[in-house]
Amino acid sequence: MGERLRFEVLGPVRAWRGDDEIELGSPQQRAILAILLLQVGTPASPDQLIAAIWGGAAPRAAIGMVRSYVSRLRRVLDPGHPAAVIESMGGGYALRAEDLDLTEFQRRLGVAREARRAGDVPAAATELRTALGLWHGTPLAGVNGDYAEFERTRLGQLRLTAIEDLAAADIESGRHVEAAAGLAEVIAEQPLRERPRELLMLALYRSGRQADALAVFEQVRRLLSDELGLDPGPDLREMQRRILVSDPALVGPAVPAQAATPSRNPTQLPPDVPDFVGRDEPRSRMADALTPSGASVPVIGVEGLAGVGKTTLAVHVGHAVAAGFPDGQLFVDLGVATEPLAELLRGIGVPDTGLPESFSERVALWRTLTTGRRLLVVLDDARDAEQVRRLLPGSGGSAVVITARQRLYGLAYVHWLKLGGLDEDDSVALLERIIGADRVRPEPADIREMVRRTAGLPQVLQVLGTRIASRPGWTIAEAKRRLGRPDPGSEVLPPECGAIERPYASVMEQLSPAQARAFRLLSLADGPDISSAAASAALDLPLGDTTALLESLVDMHLLEPVGLDRYHYHEPLREFARSRAFADDGPEASQAALTRLVRFHRAEEGRLRAGV
Repeated sequence: MGERLRFEVLGPVRAWRGDDEIELGSPQQRAILAILLLQVGTPASPDQLIAAIWGGAAPRAAIGMVRSYVSRLRRVLDPGHPAAVIESMGGGYALRAEDLDLTEFQRRLGVAREARRAGDVPAAATELRTALGLWHGTPLAGVNGDYAEFERTRLGQLRLTAIEDLAAADIESGRHVEAAAGLAEVIAEQPLRERPRELLMLALYRSGRQADALAVFEQVRRLLSDELGLDPGPDLREMQRRILVSDPALVGPAVPAQAATPSRNPTQLPPDVPDFVGRDEPRSRMADALTPSGASVPVIGVEGLAGVGKTTLAVHVGHAVAAGFPDGQLFVDLGVATEPLAELLRGIGVPDTGLPESFSERVALWRTLTTGRRLLVVLDDARDAEQVRRLLPGSGGSAVVITARQRLYGLAYVHWLKLGGLDEDDSVALLERIIGADRVRPEPADIREMVRRTAGLPQVLQVLGTRIASRPGWTIAEAKRRLGRPDPGSEVLPPECGAIERPYASVMEQLSPAQARAFRLLSLADGPDISSAAASAALDLPLGDTTALLESLVDMHLLEPVGLDRYHYHEPLREFARSRAFADDGPEASQAALTRLVRFHRAEEGRLRAGV
């Protein structure tokens, strides 16, 4: 008969000859194959096949069509011996499949039951996990008809029972998180099913979360009452009673310590930066604050300009305090993640099949599975307070670090740190690590002047340092002369300018047209500072509107306040803004803003001379 045939029904109906998948043809042919596989070698009559495929709406030529479908299946399954796979028997057809996923699934369930009877819980769990791994979606997917629907329901119930049995074995083995994740899948599919709720209550109780376990009972009690007008069954009520009285038997046997696995103890922090320098005060404040106590979840927010080093600091501190969070460290880039909550749930071991459909159920599962665990969660590049609020873990052991380009209002109990540039000494130290101390130290005046131009912004220092390191023949004085943004309209933009300005360009995309115009045109002033009154004149806007714009740019860290009515550009930002003014606003608009600014200053000088 050639290469061995392999069949699957625990998902779409499929067949393979060796490693090659067989094209089974029309849905009706797949339906006939599925029925014959489910008969497990017992003949199916043409009338049974007709009823299973068409029900009461069979066409007149149904018997002939069935024979035709069977003939085609025989040819595709074994072209050399068409009648060898599907046999004609007792007026019907039979197929004896030696390799069928359903047969293997049922075999492993039987082995698991025997292992459980023998008291070998780990072996039972292994068999159940392997059995469930044979599933690839909805059973008999693509096959229509009442018969297929009945079998789908039957097989689905077998799978849910297997998941429950695996959860029970995991609970007995001390794997409470894995158990809760599997049970969440069953509850999502069958919210009125009581056994998974009972097991979830036990898993939570054995995790030290008595209140959460009782909340599960209250939730299902309300659901049963609202949907069916019923009270919970005796097993659920008994589990509630035993939890309320702290029944010692619920604690379960002592479980030997298990080696950590990636899914149970995630370590998702990016690598630490080898050239990290400075930030002593914020590092100390963050490490001290990331200490869970009682029901609280410490949340530290780090705000600052794009490229100022927020993520670098969060990762560095995360590695420093990782030992205090033995259950793992999770990292999600909210700027790119499409489903951050799903990423977090996967990080703590919830498989895709265990993710609830609704977002609110995912939030509830996330809080349930993280309550009492010592996890460090880093939420990078947050843009929205509500998004962050939904990602906060359960209480009793976890802590959170948020990085954001501007402070997120509406999040209670967040300790915010504003991150600025490095001080002068730390900036020099960073350049020494990148360029080499032997090149930096002989020219202290030049290196410090260069550092002052960068405002200590780490991203700028990194780019310039890397550029200088690539030119070993340059002195620091020569580098200082050569490096810098060319005049607007230059045909060549040095690569370091693009690298420095890329984060600033991404911030510009978040600005409103009025904010972007103000940021660009105000950079054309003679110096890095500008008053709100001068800005009002340059923008040709009322003072109140201008002040609101300036304060919004401060919130985005594109300007720094200097006193009550003055604002300051860091030099790299000012150069970037000026280049964008000529490119985006054009020479005429730029010149008009400058003219209004000059008139304002002349009027101010006139008033001063007049003693007004």
